[in-house]
Amino acid sequence: MAEGIARYLGHEAASAGTHASESGRVAEFAIEALEEIGVDTSDLRPKKIDAVYPGDYDAIISMGCGVSCPSLPIDEDWGLEDPHGGKREVYRKTRDAIRILVSNLVESCTDA
Repeated sequence: MAEGIARYLGHEAASAGTHASESGRVAEFAIEALEEIGVDTSDLRPKKIDAVYPGDYDAIISMGCGVSCPSLPIDEDWGLEDPHGGKREVYRKTRDAIRILVSNLVESCTDA
């Protein structure tokens, strides 16, 4: 959801996880939650974290979920609960939290 939201807000972003779906599809409730606020989800695909090269990004942010990534320099951890397997409303709450956090991150970068 973070990748979609960041792009929706006009920024280049990529997202990856330690447990990317083998189905090649983003969770249905995540897609629904994003589309409810007008985010284009057509290019979103689950990607594994081992495909991330840290030098390609200005910052690497962990959503939280108790994940440790010793091979990646995590710049910030947002401490969010993983909505995977949750009800539709859990995805909406996570979406809303991510939208606020991405907006705040963008604002802090433009203020610097």
